[in-house]
Amino acid sequence: MTESLTPELEAIVSAAAAAAPAFAATAPEHRARAIVAVADALEAAKPELVEIAMRETGLTEARLSGEVTRTAVQLRLFADTLVDGGYLDARIDYADDDFALGVRPDIRRVLLPLGPVINFSASNFPFAFSVMGGDSASILAAGCPLIVKAHSGHPELSDATARVAAEALAASGMPEGVFHLIHGREAGVAVLKDPRVQAGAFTGSIGVGRLLADIAASRPAPIPFFGELGSVNPVFITADAIAERAAEIASGYLTSVSGSAGQLCTKPGFAFIPEGGALPEAILEAASEFPEHRLLDPRIAKSYDERRSAVLGSPGVRAVIEGGIRFDEHGHGWATPTIVAVSLDDFRAGKEALVEESFGPLSILVETPEGTDLAALMPEFYEGNLTGTLHLSAAEATGTTANAAELRALVAALANQVGRVLFNGWSTGVAVTPAQQHGGPWPATTNDSSTSVGTAAITRFLRPVAYQNAPAALLPEALQDTNPLGVPQSIAAAGESREWGSRWR
Repeated sequence: MTESLTPELEAIVSAAAAAAPAFAATAPEHRARAIVAVADALEAAKPELVEIAMRETGLTEARLSGEVTRTAVQLRLFADTLVDGGYLDARIDYADDDFALGVRPDIRRVLLPLGPVINFSASNFPFAFSVMGGDSASILAAGCPLIVKAHSGHPELSDATARVAAEALAASGMPEGVFHLIHGREAGVAVLKDPRVQAGAFTGSIGVGRLLADIAASRPAPIPFFGELGSVNPVFITADAIAERAAEIASGYLTSVSGSAGQLCTKPGFAFIPEGGALPEAILEAASEFPEHRLLDPRIAKSYDERRSAVLGSPGVRAVIEGGIRFDEHGHGWATPTIVAVSLDDFRAGKEALVEESFGPLSILVETPEGTDLAALMPEFYEGNLTGTLHLSAAEATGTTANAAELRALVAALANQVGRVLFNGWSTGVAVTPAQQHGGPWPATTNDSSTSVGTAAITRFLRPVAYQNAPAALLPEALQDTNPLGVPQSIAAAGESREWGSRWR
């Protein structure tokens, strides 16, 4: 028995480790059917699950219902990805006696499952980034046994979701031990430290994420850890875009900031706008009565209240929409959106107080003087972010206006520091689609080459293995010449090496 684990945790980790070889060996179609069965079961249980989630999180029925649908869609997307097999990145270099560097052996490379993985659930997405959310879906799709650490903000929902998933996986014939749910931070840390666990995933705060990432890195045998931590998602809005559609931009901005009480990792925390422009007034005009929205839990509400007060109290900050927060008898905070404006000079002077994330319905308009080098503002104020957004006029979108060079430089600066660059839209709402990138440089994530949404998310939980001169009968099916799985194979035929680079002479 592993010394640091309780008997209950030892049984869970032992079962996951025992299930790993059999689960990795399941046929893609078999695993795909199991994942689709989980998706179907979640949608069938939607009324019960949404009712629990509303009570535990304060999020609306419409938001939660849509989140269940999103979760099911992502599971089904991964099922199709499994059967397609492109994610395996199968490569075959045939033996070549005439290789440019001497005789080349037969070498074949493919991605294989890591083994048991622990996923730490998020508070703000009780379905999409929780028990059966994107990280869990990609872990199972990769063929790795999954241990989920439930979030303390929705424990009853976590248990109910886990029951639905476990029953669907068992009914689909998946090996015993491929899925477990645990509760408690200490339990999660203990499992993360166990040598049988091969990777970790997390969505949450920078502080906790850094703690867990350091634990994963400091193990005697370090393991990969994929954390999504913090992001302020800056927006840049040109003067011509405001002149063209100020009311539309103002409405979209307010909707994006206030949705789900601003408790979204992609909420636009800052918007850089021209000094003296019409957008603040347009935002005020668009600000009809916003109903109060409950924040997820008292701890988050208290933190938001403190953060809001710090922003409002910073020199040079003025309220465009003051908003507010009240606390009920249970300590829950009920908020309406707060939008403030500040000059670029005061933003620079108050950087320590202003630049960090406000987890709640608050956003800052930074008013920039004419001639400001917008591309230089990204590295000046921010490290990594999940998203960066640019709002342009129709003419500017053609790339032929006088400021085209400045806009190209800004796009390049955004691409250097974010995972997703948006144009004339809003960062909230992450499309579940194969090409999606939901990640970014630190502190947005702990690994800026990975994504937690989209089909590339699966490869986080795989590792490459090459087979040299292997007998055909002992090769993984994805690497066999007969290709029984029908997966895409990248093939380097004999004789090609003598021509490498010749086309560029």
